[in-house]
Amino acid sequence: MDPIGRMTFLYPGSDAHAGRVASVTATITVTTSSAATTKADAIVIGVLKGAKGLALAAGSADVAKAFGKSLLPALAGLGATGAKEEVTRLATLGNTKAPALVAVGLGDGADLEGLRRATGAAVRALAGASPTVVLALPCDDAEQLRAVAEGALLGAYSFTSYRQTSLAAQKAPASAFVVASGLKDAKKVVARALVVAAATNLARDLVNAPPSFLNPIAFAGIAAEEAGKVGVTVEVLDEKALKKGGYGGILGVGQGSVNPPRLVHLSYQGGRSAKKRVALIGKGITFDSGGISIKPAAGMEEMKSDMGGAAAVIAAVTAIAKLKLPIDVEAWVPMAENMPSGTAIRPSDVLVMRKGTRVEVNNTDAEGRLILADAIARACEDDPDYVIDVATLTGAQVVALGSRTSGVMANDDAFRAAVVSAADAAGESMWPMPLPPDLRKGLDSDIADMVNTGPREGGMLSAGLFLKEFVADGVAWTHLDIAGPAYNGGQPYGYTHAGGTGAAVRTFVQLLEELSAS
Repeated sequence: MDPIGRMTFLYPGSDAHAGRVASVTATITVTTSSAATTKADAIVIGVLKGAKGLALAAGSADVAKAFGKSLLPALAGLGATGAKEEVTRLATLGNTKAPALVAVGLGDGADLEGLRRATGAAVRALAGASPTVVLALPCDDAEQLRAVAEGALLGAYSFTSYRQTSLAAQKAPASAFVVASGLKDAKKVVARALVVAAATNLARDLVNAPPSFLNPIAFAGIAAEEAGKVGVTVEVLDEKALKKGGYGGILGVGQGSVNPPRLVHLSYQGGRSAKKRVALIGKGITFDSGGISIKPAAGMEEMKSDMGGAAAVIAAVTAIAKLKLPIDVEAWVPMAENMPSGTAIRPSDVLVMRKGTRVEVNNTDAEGRLILADAIARACEDDPDYVIDVATLTGAQVVALGSRTSGVMANDDAFRAAVVSAADAAGESMWPMPLPPDLRKGLDSDIADMVNTGPREGGMLSAGLFLKEFVADGVAWTHLDIAGPAYNGGQPYGYTHAGGTGAAVRTFVQLLEELSAS
């Protein structure tokens, strides 16, 4: 199987985008042999909080047999309780081919996402010590196997592109996984997990890249290169093409920076069997200072993540191309840097959008919806069946739903439900939100068609209502606000590391698989 590739960015310097080399992160294979007799550096098993105390989870029977009756007492003696994501290490003392064993807690019995997170927690704990890991975890069906494989590959992520210290000094993550499974389609399931994890880790890399290295020009070049590798057609609109095309929102936001904006168009054709046409749109603000309406200094460094939606769309398109899904996808990715300067847009300026709508800018820090509006208007011109945009759009999303749950708004209840359902199947937390018509009045302008921000109350919903204005009649549209989930500013957990998370990539792949099969 192909290994996961990870990108290393170099300073772009010009329209010739950043040079990169691919470095192997991890590979994964399947074995039908006993985990206890498989040569490796460590074995991972699952343990449960049973009614009578610590209990072994499915998948670990041959490992427990190799220990006789001593495994559970030894783990309990080390303090293992089976609590979710609790990690307990144990020397195997020759009982297995691997010298080390890690028991990870699954609580009362893990659901699929719990299994995915537990696997990731165990893999993170093995960083720096165990390059090759056998996963003897519950894999009774394809969905469990998928969760284990994804959890391992996502947990093994490491972003080291800008460090001078050696990989050994940085506690290099596991580089090879062996999953013990006797399922008939195990190799196919693991192959899909590899593609999805690679895409998610690509999105993570892009979000983690410093804005000094990832400006709109460099970002567009990387998008073109990654898409080109998998046969996706690429078009990049520069500032001249944007002006000619009437993309006033993208140009307005980008005019304050020395790095001009771009609009990247990725086109994937699913072949003769493709029955659905989907447009994906991702917000690509490579750094958001707030512009003239400048943000507070505290936490501004995390605004390099304001292109998390764009990263998710680019990565998802590469994944669906690798999976050869029978669906047509047109992705529109607007990219700009929102900076304060003598050329930046001002509060009270009026922008003429792609659709012709005149928008009064009452807050330059509400820039994401301006570039998305242009892209949505353009995407609708191709008469797609579905339009989905994804963006790190509002602080109100974090206030309403926290840092791990995305908000989902739509003009079609059934489509919104399908997106939320796909997110649940993919293991991403998303919650359906309304678009109350009474909030629309707050976007009225005294001098133009509308303003770009409404009242503070319901800010996430007002942003959604703004975008809805640019959706063509009859097109089913959904908006994902991933402001919190796109970037983990706290401690790692499960398979999620600090920094970029790759939010929405897995949901997009799941959703497009389901749409292509319907």
